[in-house]
Amino acid sequence: MQSSKPTLVIGASENPERYSYRAIQDLQKHQHPVWAIGARQGKVGTTSIETTQIDCPSIDTITLYLSPERQKPYYDYILALQPKRLIFNPGTENEELADLAKQAGIQPLEACTLVLLHTGQY
Repeated sequence: MQSSKPTLVIGASENPERYSYRAIQDLQKHQHPVWAIGARQGKVGTTSIETTQIDCPSIDTITLYLSPERQKPYYDYILALQPKRLIFNPGTENEELADLAKQAGIQPLEACTLVLLHTGQY
């Protein structure tokens, strides 16, 4: 088992049809601590979805499920959390935020969280 990687999911949803929902479930299954921010409060397994920016200690990874336009209000927050990496899931790719992340020493990664988890690359 790989070491635990505390993860923040931005763009989380309680809808089981959404990839963010499946990612939260899979992160929990792989025993990664998970925090979540979404448009509506809710819960996925043991993870509460908050609607405001939350204090997350020692975040390793932030995984995005928001369109680039909806990411803008989170730029400063993401950079301030100083995760090791920022995953842009399909459809969330954002060159502007990726460049800001690089400048802040954060590794931007265009990938699918679900694929990374299922192939042991997370």
